[in-house]
Formats: sequence, C-alpha cells, structure tokens
Amino acid sequence: MDTVEAKKILEEVHEGICGTHANGFTMARQIMIFGYYWSTMEGDCINYAKKCHKCQIYGDKIHVPPSPLHVMTSPWPFSMWGMDVIGPISPKASNGYRFIFVVIDYFTKWVEATSYANVTKSTVSKFLKKEIICRYGMLEKIILDNALNLNNSMIAEVYIQFKIKHHNSSPCRPKNEWRGGSGQ
Repeated sequence: MDTVEAKKILEEVHEGICGTHANGFTMARQIMIFGYYWSTMEGDCINYAKKCHKCQIYGDKIHVPPSPLHVMTSPWPFSMWGMDVIGPISPKASNGYRFIFVVIDYFTKWVEATSYANVTKSTVSKFLKKEIICRYGMLEKIILDNALNLNNSMIAEVYIQFKIKHHNSSPCRPKNEWRGGSGQ
C-alpha cells in the first residue's frame, strides 16, 4: 500500500463519512476491521490524530495546572454533613419563600433540602433537630463554605447546643483558574 492510499484511509476513518475523530489506537482498530493493514499503521494513526486541528481545538483538555486534591472523607454514614443556603431566589416561590436550605451527607451523598422565607438561627436549629438528628442520629461534623449566612455567632450557638464540630471548607482555586463573570 502506498502513502497516498494510506493517507486517504486515515482521512476517511478519522473525519470522513465513518469518522468520529477517534484517537490513534481506535483508528488503527477501525482500519483493521475495514480490512486494511500496513506495518506503520498504528504510529501513522497516532500521529494523524495528534495533528488533527479539530481534535486539538475541541478536545476535552484541562487548562489548569495540576494541584493536589484535598480529600474530605467521612468514616461512616450520616456523621459528617455539608450545609449551605441557596438564595435569595428571584422571583420568589409561589409560597413567598426565597431561600433553599440544603444539607448533604458526605458518605452517602444523601440530600435533605427545604425552602424558607428567611434562614435564621431558629430555622437552622429546628431543621437540624427534626430533619437530621431525629432521622439519622447525632452528627459529628458540619462543613460549610466561608459565606457569612451560616458562619456567625447565632448559628455557632446551634453547633454548641448539639455538640457539633464546625469546619469551613477551603476550596483550592489555582491562580490561573477562570472565575466566570464578564469574560475577564
């Protein structure tokens, strides 16, 4: 097989009628299924896929330098929960509520959520007591983001009342990470 015919086969398999812009190894397998083979086929397929402009532009690549992961694990179900408030939501719900209070178990990923007009110390206390402690048992830790809505002295009293350890999450954001917004 000459190089012109091999190039036509590579083009057709990679981006022609049967093309899926597959990687080099997959392309080589597809070419063999179609009944073609040459000694440098696998290397040619890999090089062709590496040089494909569309694959390079639209490929699923991470544009952030690698950083160490910060694992938060829970040793048993329902002992460590993440807690957050979503809102204010606009427009208000039909019942006038503007906030969604959410807690998620770190071990099972179980979610409990409810809506409120306002999230106060008493609503947090009642929710934790009724929906979490009474249903799943006493929790050991609550993890929050650093937002002020649940990080204040009034809510801290709830943690003291139920003897819950409070931790703030520390999201790792590399300096070059795009943060959204107006294209900056």
